[in-house]
Amino acid sequence: MNQATGVIFCLAYILGLISTGVFWGRYAILALGIAAAVAMPKLLLKHTKNSLKTTKKRRSRTPRNALEEPLEMREELSWLEMLPRGKRVWAAAGLLAFLGSFYLAVRSPQPAVNDISKLIPAVGNTQEVVVTVRGRVVSTPRLTRSGRSQFWLNTDLVSEINGGEAGVVVNRPVSGKLYVTVPLLQATGLYADNTIAVVGSLYKPQPPSNPGAFDFRAYLAREGAFAGLKGRQIDWRRENAIADVNRVNSKTAAFWEPAGMQPSYIQAMRMRIVRSQLSRLNVPEGPLIGAIALGKQAVDLPYNIRDYFVQAGLAHAIAASGTQVSMVLALVIALTRRFSKQLQFGFGVGALFLLVGLTGFEASICRAALMGFGTLFALVLSREVKPIGLLLIAATILLLVNPLWIWDLGFQLSFLATLGLVVTAPPLMAKLDWMPPAIASIVVVPIAASVWVLPLLLYVFSVVSPYSILVNIIAAPLLWILSIGGMVSAASGLIFPPAGSVLAQLLDYPAKWLIAIAQYFSQLPGNSVAVGQVSVFQLIALYSLICWVWLGGSSVTSNVRDVTDVTDGRRKGEKTGKQEVGRKKNQGKGRGKKGKSRVFALRISSAWILPLALVAGIGIVVLPAWHVQSSLFQVTLLATSGEPVLVIQDRGKVALINSGDENTVRFTVLPFLQQQGVNSLNSAIATHGHLGLSGGWGKLLERLRINTFYDNDAPKKIHRGSDRELMTAVQSRQGVYFPLETNSTIDLGSMRLQFVNAEIPVVELLVGDRTWLIVGEMTPLAQKKLAATGTLKPAQVLWWSGTTLTAELLDAVRPQVAIASADEIDPETAAKLHQSKTQIFWTGRDGALQWTPGTGFKTTLESEENETSFL
Repeated sequence: MNQATGVIFCLAYILGLISTGVFWGRYAILALGIAAAVAMPKLLLKHTKNSLKTTKKRRSRTPRNALEEPLEMREELSWLEMLPRGKRVWAAAGLLAFLGSFYLAVRSPQPAVNDISKLIPAVGNTQEVVVTVRGRVVSTPRLTRSGRSQFWLNTDLVSEINGGEAGVVVNRPVSGKLYVTVPLLQATGLYADNTIAVVGSLYKPQPPSNPGAFDFRAYLAREGAFAGLKGRQIDWRRENAIADVNRVNSKTAAFWEPAGMQPSYIQAMRMRIVRSQLSRLNVPEGPLIGAIALGKQAVDLPYNIRDYFVQAGLAHAIAASGTQVSMVLALVIALTRRFSKQLQFGFGVGALFLLVGLTGFEASICRAALMGFGTLFALVLSREVKPIGLLLIAATILLLVNPLWIWDLGFQLSFLATLGLVVTAPPLMAKLDWMPPAIASIVVVPIAASVWVLPLLLYVFSVVSPYSILVNIIAAPLLWILSIGGMVSAASGLIFPPAGSVLAQLLDYPAKWLIAIAQYFSQLPGNSVAVGQVSVFQLIALYSLICWVWLGGSSVTSNVRDVTDVTDGRRKGEKTGKQEVGRKKNQGKGRGKKGKSRVFALRISSAWILPLALVAGIGIVVLPAWHVQSSLFQVTLLATSGEPVLVIQDRGKVALINSGDENTVRFTVLPFLQQQGVNSLNSAIATHGHLGLSGGWGKLLERLRINTFYDNDAPKKIHRGSDRELMTAVQSRQGVYFPLETNSTIDLGSMRLQFVNAEIPVVELLVGDRTWLIVGEMTPLAQKKLAATGTLKPAQVLWWSGTTLTAELLDAVRPQVAIASADEIDPETAAKLHQSKTQIFWTGRDGALQWTPGTGFKTTLESEENETSFL
């Protein structure tokens, strides 16, 4: 099997894994293999014949004294000419891709018969199942945004089942992996491989309730877990970790021998390094240096610093990647250059294993380590390294070991960024040969990597950071200093901790400068631009354009060079001709002009490839988003746990009613707006009181501009902060602030909003000839008084908090659709609504709801009770 055939098989396997992204993908990839087996041999043979004819024709025009050599010796084969022409190869590639899709399905985790997730009732998942789970910790505890500690637990026994169908059971054997969160102090001193018992509540992860939200259930499934445990307490002592030990057989008892609550050797080494780097540094500079040296999995970097780096486009700086591998290998080779190649190989492989263990077995660092191993192997064999082939082999090996990594974003970004550095960086460096190589690399590396990862980032996050390349160029010198210094201080801290502490202290100011750069650019206006949801077909089109520039540009450049060589040969032949001098001179002049014309035309076409690709790429992303926004009229009621939130999209104009708290903005509102391609709000309306910027409006103003802010200015019984801070924040971004009172009216284009009562609040929303009524929480007595005033008008849609509604209020409103922003609704109220044949939705069951004039209401979560509304 030659190299081209191996490349085709590797690509076929990878494409087979990718084809599982759609339900018909595996059959499409098989059909593609059959079509390639039929068509490719003929097309390649035709291409070869045409290429030979063109070469012979060009050779016939070269000077007569040119060396006569076989075409195979004189011409460099193009990538098309290297492809195999056998039908069996292409058919086998299609079959391999087809089998690869089944291999991923087989390797996809499925809950076993005794999986711990089976203890949770199939219906009524909101019922609390209190258990004591015993198992072995398989990951280092991590800090979550909510201030709890999280780790993975391989379960073995479960006791004290409360809420299950079988009642209370002691020491039931179970299997499966759990996503466990516990209070921070409970996990202090906990390490991987420790055996513990955790008391807490089991739950099943639900699919995302809002469009654009994080799919927690899919994330757990990729990790092989199908349930979570909200822990309350960890039992550390052996006598507490083993309940009723006499009922456990000898094999299980041996398993539950105490692990001593001691870290493993790798964990102890990691802690030794991190402690040496943190001993003389403050937070966040110390954790940042540790994250740059060993990756963010080795140290808990504060989440605000992570957000700064992600928003500024510097997320790769705090992730374990090829930078650490290249530095370690360079250091090992430099220190062992006097040794034999076999010893260099042994030391290098040992250093790679140690680095992977310290940073954690992430897909990106494993990919870099495999490529480093290939480089060492080539060094021993004294063979030239082919980066593209090495990258492809590393990706294939990793996906054979764990095919689920094909959907791991870290693996995808690592592969694409490395591919960009391999194929795009050299041409760009050649264009910048007038600059010093060190400066040119600072400019080229972020551009080459960004080009290849940008389409994937648009597809996943629907956001582009305009400053990312500039930030990476500015921060490159600091990153090199911190990377080299961090690795040196880590190695020194492992051997002699005081030395590592002193070296890490020297990096204090570079770390502060890097944090300042990330913070500054992350807070600039327009630091992230939402482009709307990018489809799979748009993603394929974008990468097709990149490949066209990569392959087509090099092909055109090669043709230009060949034609230039022919022209130079003609000129030399004209000077050395001995017969028919006058005629040949005239012919030479004519041919020279023709040659110049052809060269000029080809150079123009080569120069226009990149601009055309850029214009086409922008059009592929921008035009569909612009068309959707300019024609969409949609009302979305987001599923929130507290304050109700509603988004109105009216043909390019966007209004937001309420924001919720900071977590609601971060995890619900902003992801939805990014998916919809919203970069500013025309109107924002706060129907509920708030404490200045303590709610979600402050977080929202950090990311989006609000043109007009309408604030409920009614007095509250509870303490209410000053509005001046919020007013200043809105006006600082060129927005307008308006206080609202009872009977205030807001014109929202095709819609109109009126505050019927600002204190409760009660808000009336007119959508054409339909009326929506938003009612805040009221006591039954307040509802009766409000209904008696006669201010409530009949409404097609009633939106409330899910609490009790009196018959008087329902008789006054007479809704056709009732929507509750709550996990559960009051049973008596539900009975009244059913009796009046009112269609009921609630976000706890149905998730977010979207309404359009043509389709009515659509729910995010499927439910048998849901039917499309007639509205």
